[in-house]
Amino acid sequence: MPDYGHDLRFGSFITPQNRRPEAAVDLALLSERAGLDLVTFQDHPYQPGFLDTWTLLSWVAARTERVHLAGNVLNLPLRPPAVLARSVASLDLLSGGRIELGLGAGAFWDAIEAMGGRRLTPGQGVAALSEAIDVIRGIWDADERRVLRVEGDHYSVNGAKRGPAPAHEVPIWLGAYKPKMLRLIGAKADGWLPSLGYLRPGDIPANNKLIDEAAVEAGRDPREIRRLLNITGDFRASGDGPLRGPAGRWVEQLLPLVLRDGVSTFILASDDPQDIQTFAREVAPALREAVAAGRASAGTHAAPVRPARALALRHPGIDYDALPESLAAVAVEPGDHGYEDVRSSYVWPGSPGLVLRATTPRQVADALAFARGQNVPMSVRSGGHGISGRSTNDGGIVVDVGAMNGVEVIDRERRLVRVGAGARWGEVAEALAPYGLAISSGDYGDVGVGGLATAGGQGFLGRSYGLTIDHVVGAEVVLADGRIVRADADHHPDLFWALRGAGGNMGVVTSFDIEAAEVGDVVFAAIVHDASDTAAFLESWGRLVEESPRRLTAFLSAFPGRSGGSVLAQTLIVWAGDDTDAAVPAIQPFLDLAPVLQQQAQLAPYAAVVAPHHNRHRGQAGLRSHSALVDHLDGATAAVVAGMFADGDVAMFQVRSVGGAVNDVAPDATAYAHRTQNFSLSVVAPESRHAHAERAWERLGVDAIYLSLESHGDDRLLARAFPPPTLRRLRQVKAVYDPRNVFRHNFPVTPEPGR
Repeated sequence: MPDYGHDLRFGSFITPQNRRPEAAVDLALLSERAGLDLVTFQDHPYQPGFLDTWTLLSWVAARTERVHLAGNVLNLPLRPPAVLARSVASLDLLSGGRIELGLGAGAFWDAIEAMGGRRLTPGQGVAALSEAIDVIRGIWDADERRVLRVEGDHYSVNGAKRGPAPAHEVPIWLGAYKPKMLRLIGAKADGWLPSLGYLRPGDIPANNKLIDEAAVEAGRDPREIRRLLNITGDFRASGDGPLRGPAGRWVEQLLPLVLRDGVSTFILASDDPQDIQTFAREVAPALREAVAAGRASAGTHAAPVRPARALALRHPGIDYDALPESLAAVAVEPGDHGYEDVRSSYVWPGSPGLVLRATTPRQVADALAFARGQNVPMSVRSGGHGISGRSTNDGGIVVDVGAMNGVEVIDRERRLVRVGAGARWGEVAEALAPYGLAISSGDYGDVGVGGLATAGGQGFLGRSYGLTIDHVVGAEVVLADGRIVRADADHHPDLFWALRGAGGNMGVVTSFDIEAAEVGDVVFAAIVHDASDTAAFLESWGRLVEESPRRLTAFLSAFPGRSGGSVLAQTLIVWAGDDTDAAVPAIQPFLDLAPVLQQQAQLAPYAAVVAPHHNRHRGQAGLRSHSALVDHLDGATAAVVAGMFADGDVAMFQVRSVGGAVNDVAPDATAYAHRTQNFSLSVVAPESRHAHAERAWERLGVDAIYLSLESHGDDRLLARAFPPPTLRRLRQVKAVYDPRNVFRHNFPVTPEPGR
């Protein structure tokens, strides 16, 4: 196999001398500025003239932004593998996924012994390295719930807790020259990292053969293993020797090492700043161009190689080989590093066959085109909080716009903000706080922008400023046919209307233009009541909210208490402004509703009220949730809820106040048409009580719901989410923009037939 088809990478190999400690750091920074992909340092912990390599890597990681870093290679006998695994994972997380792991079995044994290491024979060194790889990979496998046990002759762990997982799939490269080490690479490693100066003519193809044979024996594709090479040379020398002379001669001599011998990463061992710049700016681009031409001529397919173990996890119904090149870098499949972080929403577990983490509207369009051709469900995800469960699936495709998360104030005078659909509302609040601006947006900072800003947006500033959608003035949308359009009052006004309340049925919104409110500090109060007299408490609470000034928005969460029949209720109140003289008299009456168990109030930035929690999305709280929009918390409504608590049908009950400014908007102004109700209710039922709880909830007799708080949807719910005139209009708009019903895996608004 002459060319394994890997992308070309170029790096530097810097001496970590400590006579001028800043010199090695400066060369690393120069390598990044010059455009190299990788910076490496040799590792000789017994050498008093060198900086400690791991400390140096950590320092350089903090000083750089883009370049990847590695030891070349780390001395395993003096770096215990379990601790090394956590060190690598930690630095990878801190650096944003920029750490690679080069390992060596050890050399210079007298010096290793002098530092407390144990002398090993060559055979023992190979065995120790093999055991170390098992330990390291076991520590990184944070998704495996069992403790780690590795019984080795040289390295053992007995019940170690796993984690943390690195930010990316850290490759393990081995420095190796002998057959046993080469076979270990084929069986377990991700790369071969020798130095050209230690190789004889013909060694590279012969050693590649050993690696490839061992890989096949282990059930692996040899192309899974990258071939790296440390090189030295002289750009100023004359003559015909290897890598001597101008950059063009280097390109001529390195080209066959790629096309004939499969080397794809070249690492220049030099501490000369000029050599590093020449290598990065002249050799690297020219060699990339020459390799591309050679591969085109030979018909070599250059693409990421899936490990054989991961291919077995692919789902039927998805033609993975047809994935467009534009999506290859953003695709996550089962078995990939990071799949566990994207398979589920925060609430619902999922097992999609492919997650496409688009970073541009064009990639979203390509993802939709690909998904339309597959015989599997398709979901769209922004932040992925996902009470409805529609942002993931089993066996299908998820188009994830979470990376499109920018927040930009584009016109401070008009309070106009552009927000990426993948942002989370806590991040939006943080970004707007320095401008004295805020957007009313739910009650939890981890909720995603895209889902909430297309469904409604019942937030802590709702009675003062209305729903989130009431202040959306424009959106960038990728339509089902791949067109990228702007929707606002002047462009596609029918689509713009539908997006605000039923956007998930119409397209994929990638960004919103939203008019923010002038809000800095707010008065925030939290009160916990004993609400065991549940019906009376709810009725009084609702009446008090309706009588309160519009500046006050209150949300309530109630839970069964620990003692039989008791109910605890937490009220969160936001007074939209810093006028404490007005806020305190408005908040004070809430203390008189029932026995107070806990209370606090403070003046705080709005961003602190909805701070992001950055929870991991592992589907940890699968639930059954139902909603209702009601005009009042009257006696009949309160009695139904109190009865559900008494029967054990409630795990959590919530009330969001949605009157005031929410109801100033005409019902036909947006697809969210419920503009008379003062309260949005939701109940979470225990799975064992779900059927009984659903029957009890139906006794509310409501004809209006909020889809974002519904965990399971059907046509019956659609009629409650959208009044008949609204639903008819939505179906007409759907027929124009999604006539083939591509976006049918949301709550299903079907196109009007015959349009």
